[in-house]
Formats: sequence, structure tokens, C-alpha cells
Amino acid sequence: MFVSSNLLKDLLPYFKRKLAKSYDEKEIESIFFLTCFYQFNLSRIQVLTEERRLSESELLLFRDIVERLTHHEPIQYILGKTEFYGLTFNVSPAVLIPRPETEELVDLVIKEFRDKKNLTILDIGAGSGCIAISIKKNIAASNVFAIDISADAIAVAEKNAEENKTGITFIKADILTNDLSDLTQLDFIISNPPYIPDSDKPAMQANVLDHEPHVALFVSNNDPLIFYKRILELGMVKLKSGGKLFFEIHPQFSSEIILHLNQAGYHSSEIVKDLSGADRFIIASK
Repeated sequence: MFVSSNLLKDLLPYFKRKLAKSYDEKEIESIFFLTCFYQFNLSRIQVLTEERRLSESELLLFRDIVERLTHHEPIQYILGKTEFYGLTFNVSPAVLIPRPETEELVDLVIKEFRDKKNLTILDIGAGSGCIAISIKKNIAASNVFAIDISADAIAVAEKNAEENKTGITFIKADILTNDLSDLTQLDFIISNPPYIPDSDKPAMQANVLDHEPHVALFVSNNDPLIFYKRILELGMVKLKSGGKLFFEIHPQFSSEIILHLNQAGYHSSEIVKDLSGADRFIIASK
């Protein structure tokens, strides 16, 4: 046996020993307890205090998880699950792993619109559906549409919408090339589009570069704002008067995006910092 006993809590030292070169100790503990939660629905306290013994097949499952982690595969993809805004989402390499910053973007929207009725909302770049589903869950009296270029991503998002008991209309489309004239008039558009320039790739961690979908992350150095420019054009046609855009952005481009918004005719454009103090979101009104 590769561990000292088959007690679940005795696997924690094994995780720390095998993963020490790739993760710091707090990350390893977080990964271990997250794995225990999704595999056995056990809290951290339960893992540490209960005498839960594992079968041979369960021990081998944990060993396989550790092996995959040593190759920088994200734990969310290994488990097939992650948490976002208090909800559980299925994830796969077809979709980005939802980030904490995107929770902040969703929170901005929900705080502003929670008590509004009969809103029509569009999420551009649906991915796992985490943005659209979280908004629908918290603004129930709304009609939510979500667009993504990837059929595989939409399949994941549709499963998440079903499991979270939310009705979302998913549309497979490329916003850069497809005619979206059939879209209804909208109260607001929210988007976390690809915004990382290709030139940033050398600084990215292996778990992102080797496993997450590049189409959802990266843009050409020649036109890094291509998605923002297209979305603000769409917004001028499809947003109702007073309708809003909510963007997640690369801090490097905050001022440039504001300039494009102002030139396109938007007003009250505002940069909002994330919890780390970086320019991360933009809100603008038509």
C-alpha cells in the first residue's frame, strides 16, 4: 500500500509529499478537502475527526487524482465539478474554470437588478453557463439568453442549467461573424470575453496553458479588444434605451475600452476594481 493506512485522513500527508513541488501547502490542503467533499460529501472537520476507511478502489482513485495533479491538470477538471456563486457547476476541458473575479462581476449585476422584474439579459461567452445561471437563479423574473461559439461548451452549460433548475436559452453563435439581428431587445449585456493577449502566454501557469480552452482565453496581439468592440456595436442596436453593458476586462486595457465606449455613444462608463485592487470590470449605459 502506498499510504500508511486506509484511513481517509491519512491521505493528506501523501498529498503533501507528492504535490510539494507543484503547489504550496495551503493549496494542497484545499485540493485534498475539496476532493473529499466531492467524493464523499464530507466536510474538513468530518475528514479529520471521523475514522472513514477507504476500499482499495477508493485508494487507487485518490492515487490517480494525485498523479494527474502532478501533471498540472486542474482539480476542477479531475473532479468534473466546481463552485461558483454558491452553486455547483459541471466543468470539463471544453469550458473555462470559473474564476473568483467573475463572481464579483455577477455580484455587481445581481445587487443592481435583484428586485427588477421582466428583464431580458444576454450573456456573451457562456462557457459553463456560470454567469447566466447564477443571474437567473438570483433574478428569477428574467429572460436570460447565453451565446457561445462552442457546441461542447453549450452542452456543458445546458446540463448545468438543468441541474440548477434554471431556464436559459443557449445559442450557438460566433459573435464576430454571425448575424444576431433576431435577438430581442435587451436590458443588459454581460460578458467575460477572451481578453488575454497571446503575448501573455509565457507568463501563464501550466495548468491553464495545457488544459483550459485557448479559444475562451486568448486574443491576437494585433486586436486584443476585438470582442469588446463587437459587443458594444451589438449593444447599440440591441440594448434598450438606458440598457447597460457589464464587462470583465484585462486591467491593461481599461482606459482604451472606455475610449471605445465613449466614441460609440455610451455614457456613464465606469471602471470598477476587483477585490485585489485591479481594474477588472466596466459598466456603461446606452
